[in-house]
Amino acid sequence: MKQNQDIIRVETNGQGLYDITQAVQRWVMGEAVEVGLLTVYCRHTSASLTIQENADPDVLRDLLAFFKHIAAEDALRYRHTTEGPDDMPAHIRAALTLASVSIPVSSGRMTLGTWQGLYLFEHRDPPHTRSLMLHLIGE
Repeated sequence: MKQNQDIIRVETNGQGLYDITQAVQRWVMGEAVEVGLLTVYCRHTSASLTIQENADPDVLRDLLAFFKHIAAEDALRYRHTTEGPDDMPAHIRAALTLASVSIPVSSGRMTLGTWQGLYLFEHRDPPHTRSLMLHLIGE
């Protein structure tokens, strides 16, 4: 059994879903693991991960609009406002999504579905550098 870990950094430019599928796939392919399990972990409380459709960009736009609606930027609704009006809504959005995802690896590649992509979901307005921990175990 082989294990390896690495950190990749993702530059964001405000709220949105950032496709990280290819960057993670390149790392997996470089690890020479034919069969295994990949865990991707987001090391932040105002960003998250999701596996979503990668064919129709309207899906990503609708997801972003939905989360902006259910966790609106309204300083009167929250106590935690010292980091700006987008901060507490970002924490709520991250709490409703995923901090980590596990993806099976087969034939040396992530086994995502035909229309699936792996995304970093940035919940803050300012640009950030987000760190993602990758952990691959297999043989």
